[in-house]
Amino acid sequence: MEIDDVAARGFEAGAVAYEMARPGYPDEALALLVAELGIGPGTTVCDLAAGTGKLTRRLVETGAAVLAIEPVEGMRRQLVTVLPEVEAVEGTAEAIPRPDGSVDIVTVAQAFHWFDAPAALAEIARVLRPGGGLALLWNERDETSAWVAEMSRIIKWHDRTVSRYQHVSWPDIVAGSDRFDALQERTIAWDQVMTRDVLAERVRSISYIAVMPVPERERLVAEVTSLVGRLPEPFPMPYTCRVQWCRRH
Repeated sequence: MEIDDVAARGFEAGAVAYEMARPGYPDEALALLVAELGIGPGTTVCDLAAGTGKLTRRLVETGAAVLAIEPVEGMRRQLVTVLPEVEAVEGTAEAIPRPDGSVDIVTVAQAFHWFDAPAALAEIARVLRPGGGLALLWNERDETSAWVAEMSRIIKWHDRTVSRYQHVSWPDIVAGSDRFDALQERTIAWDQVMTRDVLAERVRSISYIAVMPVPERERLVAEVTSLVGRLPEPFPMPYTCRVQWCRRH
């Protein structure tokens, strides 16, 4: 299956900005995956749609054997620069280049909304061993902060189809596949350390903004960075990290 055109073009164009400015994942999220799914030495993890390796590098820290799968060449290029020790291969969620029952855990960070969910869940179940784990992670900007809410308004985040993942019932989607136990969830509040330059790259890394004409894109960048013009640097950008997990039947 071909990946979404906006995702393909946007993440290719914005790969460098993505690596520079997108948040990683908090320690508590990793500790949760270790505790609930047993990620660690002796386990094989497939990080699906790994991007530039924001989650991949945290998985490596656990001592697990990690395989990164990413369809966009520009993102893979960033990943192998940061993590040369990790095998990074081209592939999609609907056609995972791994044998049946070959991995212990599949992780998907900030990407499941780009998938054909029924096809992806069937393919994830195929490559997982019986009882293997699936984890979905979502970093969401915390709009209870006034300037973050205004950022979302400026970039018209809630007008875009891509933002709808925040309102999808992923437990219902997973349950509909009839291949997994009930999806569990925990939400973790945390902050990304920011500067105005990093925030500018954060805006440029958004898929639909990355493909805009340069003048339009840079106008949005300037509007967003003006929101924090008086904040001392570095300053926090608040996030909530939703961690969802389950096991294959």
